[in-house]
Amino acid sequence: MHRLIFIETSTALCSTALAEDGRIVCTRRSSEPRAHASQTAVFVKEMLDELGWKVSDLEAVCLSKGPGSYTGLRVGSSTAKGLCFGGKLPLIAVSTLDILAHQAIEAGLPEGCTAILPMVDARRMEVYTAIYSPSGERQSEISPVVLDENSFAGLFAAGPVAIIGDAADKCKFLPAASFCQTCPEASAMLVPAMEKLAKKEFEDVAYFEPFYLKQFIATTPKKLF
Repeated sequence: MHRLIFIETSTALCSTALAEDGRIVCTRRSSEPRAHASQTAVFVKEMLDELGWKVSDLEAVCLSKGPGSYTGLRVGSSTAKGLCFGGKLPLIAVSTLDILAHQAIEAGLPEGCTAILPMVDARRMEVYTAIYSPSGERQSEISPVVLDENSFAGLFAAGPVAIIGDAADKCKFLPAASFCQTCPEASAMLVPAMEKLAKKEFEDVAYFEPFYLKQFIATTPKKLF
């Protein structure tokens, strides 16, 4: 019996889910601003209590590893590591972009779709992105990209492209076939996480770090007066 927990805190949405034998059986989600630290562990406890499960009943902890919000990723990583150490469970880490690609597939791709472009907002006109096949396989490196009218010109010329993520709305000047403005959901981690579980692709819990892609830079708030 496969029982997994999923934690997704890489963007503005905080979401968690539980799965049993390849099926999502419980979820929690909230888009309350800057509340990941106060909600993530609470969501985990609520779900386990709802189903009458203990941490020791789980087979693995599955985490969205980034790229995304520095603070959100730290919260998710800390919660996941706590569960792993407490329950002596393995850790599975899934790219945020992999999650979004599978969300696009679950939502339905445009007819004749040749590629999926999941995009995580990196502020201004910069996004974190990679090219995916219609089946959800990553076909390029994950990288930060500053968008302009020439971005991915060759890709769009090859056929219909689906753009999904919390940066989708600011990409609407691009000639994509569809745009889905959304945050990654914990439940969409199911397929890639199950694939990693089958291959026993686990992280070293003690040394795991989220995939920030860019270094965090602390800034001094501007004076109000």
